[in-house]
Amino acid sequence: MADDHDNTTGNDAFSPTSLLPYDQWLQEAYKGVMLKALEHVSREGLAGQHHFYLTFRTDLPGVQIPDRLRAQYPHEMTIVLQHQFWDLNVDRKAGVVSVGLSFGGVGSILVIPVRAITGFADPSIHFNLHFELGEVAEEVPADSTSAETDDNTEAQGDSSSQVVSLDAFRRKGPSPA
Repeated sequence: MADDHDNTTGNDAFSPTSLLPYDQWLQEAYKGVMLKALEHVSREGLAGQHHFYLTFRTDLPGVQIPDRLRAQYPHEMTIVLQHQFWDLNVDRKAGVVSVGLSFGGVGSILVIPVRAITGFADPSIHFNLHFELGEVAEEVPADSTSAETDDNTEAQGDSSSQVVSLDAFRRKGPSPA
C-alpha cells in the first residue's frame, strides 16, 4: 500500500525539513545507551571479551586530565577500558564520567564531561556510536590525536600519534538515524 508521506530511503528528493529535533533526541538516546553500559560495567565489571573505546575532546571546559596528557593530546583522546582501570563512575546529575587509568606507570583519575564525549565503541561486538558536539565543535579546532591504554596500561603514541579509527567497529546495515 502506497503512502504519500513516505520518507524512507530513496525518497530524499521530497524529504521535508523536520520541525521536531529528531537528531538531538537520537543523540541523547545514544548517549543514554553509552551511560547505561558504563554504569553496568562500573557495578558488574566487564564480561567476556567486551571492552570500550571512549573518545573525548580534551580541550573542552570541565575535562580533567593530567597536564602531560593534555599537552600530548591537546584536542582529542581515545582511552580503552579493558583490563586495568578502576573507580569507573557515571554521575548523571553532574554530567560526568570518571575513571582511573595508568599512563606510563602513573595512575590518574580522568574526569570527562558527557558533552565532551565524541565516540563510544565496544569492538568485541562491532558496536560504535558517534556523538556530535553541536555549537561547541565550531569553537575549537577539528584536528585530533588519540591514546590507548592496554594490558600494560601504558599510553600509546606521542604528540604526533595517529587517530584510532572506529570505522572498523561500526555496525553494518541500516543506520537507526
